[in-house]
Amino acid sequence: MESPRLISTSTATSVVVGALDSCGGAMKDVIDSMPTERPLEQEGFANRKLIRPSLNRNDHNSTHSQAPMERRERPAGGGGGKKTPPPETTNAENFYYQKQMQSKTPMVIVLRDGEEVHGVIEWYDKHCLKVNRTSQPNLVVYKPAIKYMYKEGENSR
Repeated sequence: MESPRLISTSTATSVVVGALDSCGGAMKDVIDSMPTERPLEQEGFANRKLIRPSLNRNDHNSTHSQAPMERRERPAGGGGGKKTPPPETTNAENFYYQKQMQSKTPMVIVLRDGEEVHGVIEWYDKHCLKVNRTSQPNLVVYKPAIKYMYKEGENSR
């Protein structure tokens, strides 16, 4: 004797298919009806977040039967799509001074009036450099007075 199968539908009704009657003869369909209304707790579709699979962008030779690429989402608060301004300082100048100070590189500092100062940078701050010189007194040079500088072994511009 075959046992009946239970088939569920989306409206929460169940259908019994293939049940034998008591005589063992013809088949009959028995339908057990259940309420078709769903509780309100199951209707939380608006609060669910859409989860998208990550797409492999390295596979350029794939067939075109795959789904098209989706747009990337922009961060919230983008407003008009304007870029944020670049940072005020890049710290490249500070990195250069630190490197020359640590290696005690002999430098040539050319001032705006054409005078050259030869020495090693001892320290620096936002507005000036202290240059140690071997045969002459040490100098504090204001950065606005500097035209350019280079390592002593290199040729000037």
